Amino acid sequence: MLRFGPASGPVVVVALPLFEEANRTRAFAVTILRALEDRGIAGALPDLPGQGESLVPTHDATLSSLRAAFATAVAGLGRSAYSLAIRSGALLDGSALLVARYHLAPMTGADLRRELARARQASSRESGEAFDPASLDTATLPVELAGNLVAPTMLTELATAAPATTAVRTVRLETEARPADAKLPGSPLWRRAEPDNDPDFAARLAEDIAQWVATCEA
Repeated sequence: MLRFGPASGPVVVVALPLFEEANRTRAFAVTILRALEDRGIAGALPDLPGQGESLVPTHDATLSSLRAAFATAVAGLGRSAYSLAIRSGALLDGSALLVARYHLAPMTGADLRRELARARQASSRESGEAFDPASLDTATLPVELAGNLVAPTMLTELATAAPATTAVRTVRLETEARPADAKLPGSPLWRRAEPDNDPDFAARLAEDIAQWVATCEA
């Protein structure tokens, strides 16, 4: 777990998106946490099962294990905690004991499954392989999707998974059509081919998060 900011007061805990998007947004998340540190707010970025330095292989990770790990990470901090969940990371913070949740461009598990299936279809067309998205419902072995081996249990869990709806502030890019509490200009880094960063967007998010935490604490 990476830790930032003061040893007391509220702490913002990041839930990175699942699979490759975690790699694409990790530097961005760290930039947000450093900007929060500059504003006197602590931050934490835990490596959940199958992410970062975790020893758990991606194909052994399940949604339930990720949720439990995030909740354990939050509980271990022993202080007033808030989540910053990016994209499919919004599927992970529902079981944690949080004051409130900040969801950036959240998506459902079904949305994620569709994106993974489209990526696999595209790669299959290039290689001349056959791929039927319906096979995800009957898989008994890990399935390679967008460069990751995904457990059948994870695929089943994702089919009905949705972000928490209580004590949530939802923020989206200004280019997104879906409803949100606020929309900000920025780059959809999760869609880039390689990990990247957007310090200006990170600063805007940090300012919004800091004001939101202050309101919640009051």
